[in-house]
Amino acid sequence: MASLELYSKGATVWIPDPDAVWVSALLLQDYSPGEKQLLLQLSNGEDVGYPVGSPSDLPPLGNPDILEGENDLTALSFLHEPAVLHNLRVRFLDYNSIYTYCGIVLVAINPYDQLPIYGEEVIDAYSGQDMADMEPHIFSVAEEAYRTMTREDKNQSIIISGESGAGKTVSAKFTMRYFAVVGGAAQQTSVEERVLASNPIMESIGNAKTTRNDNSSRFGKYIEIGFGKKGDIIAANMRTYLLEKSRVVFQASAERNYHIFYQLCASRELPEMRSLKLEAPDYFYYTSQGGEMQIPGTDDVSDLERTRNAFTILGVQPDQQMELFRILSAVLHLGNVNIQASGRSSERSYIDADERSLAVFSKLLGVECTQMAHWLCHRRLAVGGEMLIKPTSGQQALEARDALAKHIYGQLFTWTVQRLNSALRTQRAQPKSFIGVLDIYGFETFDRNSFEQFCINYANEKLQQQFNRHVFHLEQEEYVREELAWSRIEFSDNQQCINLIEGQLGLFDLLDEECRMPKGSDESWVRKLYDQHLTSRPHPHFRKPRMSNSAFIVLHFADTVQYECDGFLNKNRDTVFEELINILKASQSELVAELFQQQGNASSVANGSVRSGKRATREHRLTVGFQFRQSLQMLMDTLNSTTPHYVRCIKPNDLKEPFVFDPRRTVQQLRACGVLETIRISAAGYPSRWTYEDFFSRYRLLLRGPQSQEQPQASCRHTLPQLIPDTDQYCFGKTKVFFRAGQVAVLERLRAERLRVAAVIIQSRVRGWLARVRYSRMGWAILTIQRYCRGALARRLAMTMRYTKAALVIQKTYRMVAVRQLFLMIRQATTTIQAFTRGTLQRRTYRLLVTERAAVLLQARVRGWLARRAYRRVHAAVVFMQCCARRRAARRELLKLKSEARSVEKFRELNKGMEVKLMQLQLKADHEARESAVLRETLHAQRDSSSAELEALRATIQKLEGQKQEKPQPCPVISQTEVEERRRAEEKAAQEILQLTHELQVLQRERDSFCKEREDLSARLLEQEKAQEEGVLEAVSDANVALRAELEEERRKYQGLLREFTRLEQRYDNLRDMSLLSERTLGHRRTDSTQSLNLEPLSPSSPQSLTPLSVSPFPSAFPSPEEVRRVSIMSPSFERRVSVWSSETPMEQLMDRMDVAKDPAVKMKGEDLAHAYDAVRVANRLLESQLRGQRGQQQVELETLRCQLTQAISGSSNAEHPQELQELLEAREQECVRLRRELKELKNTVSLRRLLTQVLPSAFPPQPSPSLSRPKPATVTGLLECRKKDEAKLIKNLITDIRVDCALSLPPGLAAGVLFLCVRQADCSGDAANARSLCSAAVTAMKAALKKHSSRVDMTALWLKNACLLHDLLTQHSPKKTLDSDEVVPLSADLSDLIRALSDLCIQAYQQLLSITEKRLQNIIVPALLESETIPGLSGSTSRKRAGSDPRMVGGEAPTMVLVMRELSALHTALSQQALPHTQMEQVFHQLTYLIAASAFNSLLLRKDMCCWSRGMQIRYNVSLLEEWLRSRGLQAGGAVATLEPLIQAVQLLQAGKKSEADAQALVQTCTALSSQQIVKILTHYSPNSDLDERVTLNFIRQVQGLLKGRTDGQPPQLLMDVRRVFPVTFPYSPSPVLRAEQLVIPDSLKISFLRRV
Repeated sequence: MASLELYSKGATVWIPDPDAVWVSALLLQDYSPGEKQLLLQLSNGEDVGYPVGSPSDLPPLGNPDILEGENDLTALSFLHEPAVLHNLRVRFLDYNSIYTYCGIVLVAINPYDQLPIYGEEVIDAYSGQDMADMEPHIFSVAEEAYRTMTREDKNQSIIISGESGAGKTVSAKFTMRYFAVVGGAAQQTSVEERVLASNPIMESIGNAKTTRNDNSSRFGKYIEIGFGKKGDIIAANMRTYLLEKSRVVFQASAERNYHIFYQLCASRELPEMRSLKLEAPDYFYYTSQGGEMQIPGTDDVSDLERTRNAFTILGVQPDQQMELFRILSAVLHLGNVNIQASGRSSERSYIDADERSLAVFSKLLGVECTQMAHWLCHRRLAVGGEMLIKPTSGQQALEARDALAKHIYGQLFTWTVQRLNSALRTQRAQPKSFIGVLDIYGFETFDRNSFEQFCINYANEKLQQQFNRHVFHLEQEEYVREELAWSRIEFSDNQQCINLIEGQLGLFDLLDEECRMPKGSDESWVRKLYDQHLTSRPHPHFRKPRMSNSAFIVLHFADTVQYECDGFLNKNRDTVFEELINILKASQSELVAELFQQQGNASSVANGSVRSGKRATREHRLTVGFQFRQSLQMLMDTLNSTTPHYVRCIKPNDLKEPFVFDPRRTVQQLRACGVLETIRISAAGYPSRWTYEDFFSRYRLLLRGPQSQEQPQASCRHTLPQLIPDTDQYCFGKTKVFFRAGQVAVLERLRAERLRVAAVIIQSRVRGWLARVRYSRMGWAILTIQRYCRGALARRLAMTMRYTKAALVIQKTYRMVAVRQLFLMIRQATTTIQAFTRGTLQRRTYRLLVTERAAVLLQARVRGWLARRAYRRVHAAVVFMQCCARRRAARRELLKLKSEARSVEKFRELNKGMEVKLMQLQLKADHEARESAVLRETLHAQRDSSSAELEALRATIQKLEGQKQEKPQPCPVISQTEVEERRRAEEKAAQEILQLTHELQVLQRERDSFCKEREDLSARLLEQEKAQEEGVLEAVSDANVALRAELEEERRKYQGLLREFTRLEQRYDNLRDMSLLSERTLGHRRTDSTQSLNLEPLSPSSPQSLTPLSVSPFPSAFPSPEEVRRVSIMSPSFERRVSVWSSETPMEQLMDRMDVAKDPAVKMKGEDLAHAYDAVRVANRLLESQLRGQRGQQQVELETLRCQLTQAISGSSNAEHPQELQELLEAREQECVRLRRELKELKNTVSLRRLLTQVLPSAFPPQPSPSLSRPKPATVTGLLECRKKDEAKLIKNLITDIRVDCALSLPPGLAAGVLFLCVRQADCSGDAANARSLCSAAVTAMKAALKKHSSRVDMTALWLKNACLLHDLLTQHSPKKTLDSDEVVPLSADLSDLIRALSDLCIQAYQQLLSITEKRLQNIIVPALLESETIPGLSGSTSRKRAGSDPRMVGGEAPTMVLVMRELSALHTALSQQALPHTQMEQVFHQLTYLIAASAFNSLLLRKDMCCWSRGMQIRYNVSLLEEWLRSRGLQAGGAVATLEPLIQAVQLLQAGKKSEADAQALVQTCTALSSQQIVKILTHYSPNSDLDERVTLNFIRQVQGLLKGRTDGQPPQLLMDVRRVFPVTFPYSPSPVLRAEQLVIPDSLKISFLRRV
């Protein structure tokens, strides 16, 4: 019990509660010894009294706020049940953290929700990290096991236990997935794939739905994953324990049978499944007892497909899969066999001959139906040496049927496990070590407990004993390592309970003895238990129920369980009649016969025994309990020989609701899984452990005397006895100070009191100073206020006088203005009334005149219309009469002519006078023509005379009108006729004027409408032109963006292929070296020429000097597993990998031997890949040029359209009709449609050509061009000549054997310049083969040089520079590049393949450069950027690392930012010395800064001790140092600084205020580079670094989440950044001036004086 001093006013205690188990309360007064009651206040404000009989009855104390949400339960100051429960609830509900450490145990609470914490980026973040540094996670336990195995070469075990539905299976799956990724050596080989493929198979045949879990494992399994020397998975093995076979024939309410049965029934409509004769699950008896046919959220059809795919991966053929499905279907049909009872007392039974279910069962298994029906209802007995056949009752026959079904399923389960193990067992070397994953059932207690629960709880007793001893051993090891003077810790051992179960005359012994009795029964076994363990030797862990004689009670370590004895003997025997087994052995199905033949050959049955009438087979009847004890003992031996790691899964509620915490169920499981036992063992010793540095940083204000931050241990040893007088409450270790339970709370109280006293003193001094300052300010303020008030009063009086005088003036002026305005208004009104009156009278007179005139005009028009109508009628009648008369005469003439035509004489007369008549007609026609001409001339003359007369009359009229207007004569007497004519003329003129006015108005309206229509058309035309232009520009920009994106994607994939090729090439070289070394150890053998270890470059004349397998640019030594796991584990382009080796190489045999997966669909050679890549690049450039041309053409046409539009607008304003504008607009639209169609056809053509070029590179050979034909050798000076015999010497002295110091002292690119001049001279001399061989040898030698210097940055940068320069020189002088240049003479030799090889070499050198730097930075990024204290004295954090069982020893100086910038500076110096382009340097540091930011950011998210204000200040300062370094070297423009933005915003989030709603809005607006999950994760992990800081409240986090819901920033949903992301590199093409030998300064140290200048 803690010190009584801590029970003071304000302290927090825990009191029991029936619902919440424990509730917190606040002490309202100090406790004094002897008091019988504590006055407490609950969290709801209620005051209660807590009875206290003695100090031992005091309620448990609460932990300080500093330990709120601690990630390790053993770090709590008070270790008891309420503290553990509260800490788990806070982490689970408030922080959404499902994992918590409890010493060496990982407590995992099932969230019943999908969490984004299991991706590959999380695996990368935990890979290679210390368990004490990271947040609790299942991957952290797996990493600890993996690191311990690789470091100590010792086998490991991960024990995962818990109740059904707690998440054991999921935890085991994630553990195996972690091992498959980190142990896959950069790819997922077949072994890792098979290990993961075993999960869906075992879930289908071994998992079922229970009332507590939808996917409950009904068996225990232990998977051993074997690892090789390099830490990669090479084998696996699985062992299973106690399959629940009774579930096959019986399911409780709301439960299901095994998943595989429902998957088969759901897939019954598949063609291959129709032969199984399956129906819906409710049709079969074995699948319909529980009433649950479907699990919400699952698809049985897809699950079966996943299971079949897993079988295929493990090598099970489809026909064998169908055999397995037939057996499972037969089990379902067996359950529907109807067995009927007969006889007087139903002592007999029979099966109908036409029983359909039995016929289907027999057909599926290939057995005789009649024999099966007979032996299901009969049994064979041996009596007196004779065999008798006895009929069985109906109940016995049903039991025999169910026993057969269970036995078949058990045998099939065993066969499946054996098949999985054979598939997981490879032919490679034996595993060096293994990691076992134990997924076993937890402690179970139900309303009715039977044999299965008894075995499960027995296994948990054994595991708990092993767990207690291991925890005790680790606790004592910690004390020994710290050299503490300690006494032995006593802990409760459950050996007595285990002896009760497995000891001599224990429960299992008596059960096996009763099973051997001929008439043994459950009742007699229970009586023996009572006699043995209650009467003769009473056992403390055995009891008898009060109200039952067929049950017994066992006091387990977790709980007291009552077991019902009904069915114990039958389940322990698990027998099946031998006759039924013999029928199955004779099955026509090979798989069925194999299952039971193996059983017959084995010495024992794995899942039961065969019962026969012969006594000779009694020794083979091994009970289930005996077999379970044997397998459990083997498991315990395995676990004891390994280093165990524990995972305890907790089920937070029984409703399967996400993030709902039931404290009663949780406490029950904590008691059962041993977590509280770990707490008790830790509390018995020194549970609170602080390093001297952390203790000094936290409690330095309590230490008295001289304090030295450099020597915290001495200060602590000197002053701690003054704080805690009892020396038994603490102990000093080598690196830590240990405290007993409650002492940290005492120190916290002392620290709070010291801070309170100091705060009071500071407050008194500050308040006095503030009062004096306030008094002086008040005196000065009073004088100032008086002065200002007097001045204000005087100014107010003067202002009042001014206002009075001004008011009088304003009144006078206003009155005058008002009277004048009234007079003017009356005068204006009078004038207006007069005007309106006069106008009204005039308008009335005018309307009368108009009316009279209109009436006269109307009468005239009507009279004229009547006269014209009468005339037309008379005229029509006359014409009609004339027509009738003429028609009559014409008929008469026609009759006369017809009669004449019939006579021959008349015809002759006509013929005789025809010529005469023709001549007469001709003369008549001429005469008429002359008369017509005369008449025409007469007509013209008359017209002219009438026109002249008309003009004269008009002139006379005008003259008269003019005289009339000038001199009005007195009106003479006018007659009535003249008056009438004049009136008519005036009316006619008025009508014409009115008509013209109307027409003028119509024309005016039409003109206005035309103008408006013209303006609308112009606006529409402008809008359409603008829209068309924008559409064209947008289409062109989209096409450009798509092309660039496609080009970037192609570049990234190609570079990924190069990385994969380099890795496989390195693996091949290493395997070749290993095989040669193994051959040398066996004896001297002849070495194949293709397997030579000589790294000398091949002969330049050899055509295979540039094969992909010649020389690898990477080192041959295998990296350590730690290094392998820190680099990219899986290539992003792995799914689209292309094999670049030819089929003639031995690579395929090696790949088969090493279990390397190959894709048969991709068999492309290196040349095809290169041609396809070149075709893509050429097509991209062609498409870009054509798009630019189309864009220019569009601009020209748009300008033309604007000009035409301007002309059309100006022309239409004069006299053109709007129809022309419409036609012009339609023509432009048609032109735009045509252009779009042509652009689309062009894109389709280019895409088709690109596809054909990739698929059939030979289908588009290069077109011959006269200009590209091979010219005669050109005469070029300033070259270097290398003779044929000196080529090898040149390559050796210049590349392969050059010393490092000599190479670094050379001018940048000297080697490339020399090689180019030699190649150029050979080409100019006409020796194209020599030029090609020299260039090929140079490329091969550069690859060898890169491989030789694979760990040096300076040499890698040197050969990167030379490769890039040689590539640019050859490209510059290639025929394609010299078409537009007259200064450069092209090469006659075709070196395009070598240029492509140089491009690949540049990419490999670039990747090697990054790989070297990343390996150097990987281990120092997190310590330097996050942990280093660059700002001295700022760190006041109280967060401490958890005390692991195997802490990492720190040696040497801790990395700082100086070391990081030193590595970056070394890289920058190496690149600068080689004069690499600035853009290329920007790409290098862009990739490196992204790695730094991603690694640091991921570690920040997973480490709670880093999420505080002071640490954020340190990190921001460290990041600013990196930013300053990048800017000082001009590297900020390449995106290097932008990659740091997520880390910078995360640090700003740590430093910003986190209280009000305004703070929440500011955070959301600031952190734009962070996703919602990342922001919430940092806020939940935020921990105060001092007493002045506060935790982030839940309300504030909810406010931030609400604001983040409305944000659509497109951030990725994952929590961590992808460390494996690789940005594609582009090498800028920079043609250099013409290179000559005179420009090169070749030192004598190169020893290449044999080169001759030409």
